[in-house]
Amino acid sequence: MTSENIHRLMIDQREIILIGTAHVSKLSADEVKEVIETEQPDTVCVELCQSRYQSITDTDRWKNTDIIKIIREKKALLLLANLALSSYQKRLAKKFGIQPGQEMIQGIKSAEETGAELCLADRDIQVTMLRLWRSISFWGKLKLFFQLLLGIFYDEELTEEEMEKMKSKDMLSAALDELSRSFPQLKAIIIDERDRFLAQKIKTAPGNKVVAVLGAGHIPGIKEEINNDHDLDQLSKVLPPPRVTKFIAWSIPVLIIALIISTFSVDRATGIEQIVTWVLWNGSLGMVGALIALAHPLAILTALLAAPISSLSPLLAAGWFAGLTEALVRKPNVNDFESLAEDVHSLKGFWRNKVTRVLLVVVLVNLGSTAGTIIGGAEVISRFVSTFFG
Repeated sequence: MTSENIHRLMIDQREIILIGTAHVSKLSADEVKEVIETEQPDTVCVELCQSRYQSITDTDRWKNTDIIKIIREKKALLLLANLALSSYQKRLAKKFGIQPGQEMIQGIKSAEETGAELCLADRDIQVTMLRLWRSISFWGKLKLFFQLLLGIFYDEELTEEEMEKMKSKDMLSAALDELSRSFPQLKAIIIDERDRFLAQKIKTAPGNKVVAVLGAGHIPGIKEEINNDHDLDQLSKVLPPPRVTKFIAWSIPVLIIALIISTFSVDRATGIEQIVTWVLWNGSLGMVGALIALAHPLAILTALLAAPISSLSPLLAAGWFAGLTEALVRKPNVNDFESLAEDVHSLKGFWRNKVTRVLLVVVLVNLGSTAGTIIGGAEVISRFVSTFFG
């Protein structure tokens, strides 16, 4: 079978057949079916990780989500980012009139029908997002978050040229492409690292004949990397924050407390002003974040009270407390999880759904508290300087 989308390679006397699918083409699924049925491979590799495989095959997965556990494990922002990407992917699919991932679904189905072993060849999306997250600065994180959030609601018209370019990308890469333009360094994580990961998984898949179902945009990179050996553990490793980050995180609250105590020992009135300023800026901006998220009054009150205290410890975050309060008072039900896929397509739905609202409370309260720490900290320093050097 010949086609410009099919690439045949021989690696150590094993045949590897790469199918470069056009994710926005309805013909791709048919081509995947035909190739697998004709070739009868030992293994079918699909460009999916375990979590993306579950999202395609288990439509009820959201019903088992423990939102409180997500907050406690500090994964609220990660889940919110994944939902934003999912929304963008589904909007692209709707624009092109296709079912998201239908060529991957066909690959899974055909593997089962032909008795081939199924190999999930892509790196876990959470690893990719975490490696991406750790590679950018605090201000870059803010920009990234708001760009993801705005991407949910901005439905731009694509030119014919842009639509053709989309046909050579997998849905994940298409969803992250705009981010790569704003953050050029992210291409190495979003595309290049995954090319190496995919190449290694495909090369080491069992059997003498392997068919790999891939986004066409990955084909050149995989063909270049497949003859090289790659350390999957290294590519899957999420490094902890640098020591300097931990040092700064602990230094700021220690400095603030030290400055207030020093000022208090010299000028009691100014020391009290520093405390009041710190509490007001942190509490009020944390509360503003909760208000923007349309949080429950108890969650808003929690943000107001928790922000000034949590800002003095890197181990705590006001958004966690406010988010837990929101989740307990307005606990998401099965209907919220069932409608999640549709609700994330609109601004109204994003704020109406109890699941996404909890996530918004966590993230926006944390952003408000961070802003309060910066402004309140500047005020504390200013009063300290005027007391001792004014």
